[in-house]
This record gives sequence, C-alpha cells and structure tokens, in this order.
Amino acid sequence: MSDLENRLSELAAMPPAQLRSLWRDTFRKPAPEAAPDLLRRAIAWRLQERMHGGPTPSVKMRISKLQKKLAKSSLAGMPPEIALKLGTRLVRTWNGKSYHVLVGDEGFEYDGRQFGSLSHIAEEITGAHWSGPRFFGLRKRSGFNPKAMINA
Repeated sequence: MSDLENRLSELAAMPPAQLRSLWRDTFRKPAPEAAPDLLRRAIAWRLQERMHGGPTPSVKMRISKLQKKLAKSSLAGMPPEIALKLGTRLVRTWNGKSYHVLVGDEGFEYDGRQFGSLSHIAEEITGAHWSGPRFFGLRKRSGFNPKAMINA
C-alpha cells in the first residue's frame, strides 16, 4: 500500500479532535465548524491534490467565472459547460478544406501545435476572431446547443 493510501485510510479512523489538528497542519488555518466527514473529505482531497496535481486550467477558469458571476448577482446559473472527452476529434470544413482538432488533457492540438482554446484555433484557420465553440458547431449564436461534428 502506498503512503497516500495509508494516510487516506488513517483519516477514516481519526477522531474529530485529531482531524482538526491535521486540518491546521494541512491548510495552515483553523478548521471550520464542519462535520468530521466533511473535514475528512477536504483533507483527503488536499492530500491527493498534492500527490497527483490539482484541477486543470480549464476547470480553474470555470470556477473563476462562476465565482465572479456569483459575486455580481448571487446567481451562479451559467449555461452548461461543453464537456469534451479526452481524445475527441472535432472536424470543421472551412472554404472547402477540412480541419481536425484533437481534444487533449489541457487544451487542443491542431496542425501539430498546442492551443489553450478553440477560439485561438478558429482565428488561426479563418484569420478573424470567432467563438471557437460556435465555429466548431458546439454552440449556436443565441445559447447552448451542442451539435458538433464530433468523431471520437
């Protein structure tokens, strides 16, 4: 059993006082008034995050957008994010030529290069600013409506 697995199993048996102490050591601040199960989950998340890495840049960006929207309006209801699976190939025909984009772990691959967004790729192809999801048929102009030519 790995060190991480051992530490995660130890969490399950820890009494609340020991969890609060571990919280202080892990997060460098006092534990919140929360149920022991929630403390265990948060500590487990942090331990795994340290071992395996945190959220991807796209997830961090989504969280940031939701936080800003919540701060402005107290409503976090954004249209559902387009969830593209790793390895999905997006195909778009533009001016008689077919363009292929591969969905990667932290972005998109097009023409042998890495891009952080579909909009950068759409601009590369057309020479004009486009909404990348709209260019590749993942959204209509007026809202969320996935209808892409997707080949997995």
